[in-house]
Amino acid sequence: MELETKLLNKTAKIGVIGLGYVGLPLAVEFADKGFFVLGIDKSQKKVDKINKGENYIDDVEDAKLEKAVKAGKFQASATFERSGELDAIYICVPTPFTENKEPDVSFIEDATNGIAPYLRKEQLIILKSTTWPGTTEEICQPILEAGGLKVGKDFYLAFSPERIDPGNKKFTTANTPVVVGGVTAKCTEMACLTNKQIINTVVPVSSPKVAEMEKLLENIFRSVNIALANELARLCDRMGGIDIWEVVEAASTKPFGYMPFYPGPGIGGHCILIDPYYLSWKARAYDFHTNFIELAAETNEDMPFYVLGLVRRALGQVGVSFNKAKILMLGVAFKRDVDDMRESPALKVMTFLHQRGATDISYNDPHIPELKINNQTLKSIELTAENIKKFDVVVITTDHSKYDAEFIVKHAKSVVDTRNLTKKVKDTDQKITKLGSGNRF
Repeated sequence: MELETKLLNKTAKIGVIGLGYVGLPLAVEFADKGFFVLGIDKSQKKVDKINKGENYIDDVEDAKLEKAVKAGKFQASATFERSGELDAIYICVPTPFTENKEPDVSFIEDATNGIAPYLRKEQLIILKSTTWPGTTEEICQPILEAGGLKVGKDFYLAFSPERIDPGNKKFTTANTPVVVGGVTAKCTEMACLTNKQIINTVVPVSSPKVAEMEKLLENIFRSVNIALANELARLCDRMGGIDIWEVVEAASTKPFGYMPFYPGPGIGGHCILIDPYYLSWKARAYDFHTNFIELAAETNEDMPFYVLGLVRRALGQVGVSFNKAKILMLGVAFKRDVDDMRESPALKVMTFLHQRGATDISYNDPHIPELKINNQTLKSIELTAENIKKFDVVVITTDHSKYDAEFIVKHAKSVVDTRNLTKKVKDTDQKITKLGSGNRF
């Protein structure tokens, strides 16, 4: 078989559509293994950077990308004109939701429509974008078959969800197992073989729908358990005398039947916040309401509002109102030690503060030098003792490892800690208002 032979002798040409947090690491991994890779992205800025050997994703090694480009193994384009040259094409585009919490699969449709005019026999298309069960067969397959080629006979189509964890140095593209579900058995076989060229463990399942649902289960599992931790954190604050962080630490000593999840200012990133709504939307077509899943999502989305209350309490203790307060946000990335701001709860907290009259807001984030919010362009300020002292309250929304909790508390007038960064700090002056601490409310 032509595709199988090309994969095994590394002459297969690989395409990656969407050169973001999922696509770029995937492309570089294939290029590093000796395959020629063409990256396709509508952003000319990204295309130009890659063709110059310049990296823009923290999870990709600068030297690895530069080496691949210099060796001619990795090129980028803003058009689909060369997609007919490619043997296997991964679709790694965003899948956001609309203002009404409905799926937006327009990026998937655009990518598939881009491929379709150049589709040829023996090509493999793998969708990696997280979406609702049925997308591969109901959206991608009809577009690709419109030209007369038939899936499983002339070309191959599969779904293999991404499992990227930004900032995770232990689990990478190469050593994180992936799931693969093809439209036909041969589609699954070819998709598995392709993935095995760069990934240690590939797990086949019976259909794209199973793989699509599996990905949603992964993220909804996290959403539900984080919501539980968030609800208990608020209860601990209401009850008093119980610190949720100590509770979670104690529960974590059980070696079976439990795994720790932690509260926070809300959920960020592309997947965990959005995916529950993808499944809820699809479920309604079957007259099924995912009440449990939707309640968890609502609980998590309420957390930035709850943080607003914590800030109000902290400002009350220093005798300053919202409209006169100088507020410093620490960390605007959605999680520790990454430069990804997608759906970051810190941005929502900043927006809510601004809407309520707190317009004097600054931020520090060692990974994000600049951001645009509330019709302003802000630059990360230096985290010096002098700067910290200028603010009425410091709000810790991301617990970057570079932050020195003792230094921050020492120089701050008051601190709102939503991540337990100040766990080991002795709060002798009672400066700290901590989410879920059960104190002082």
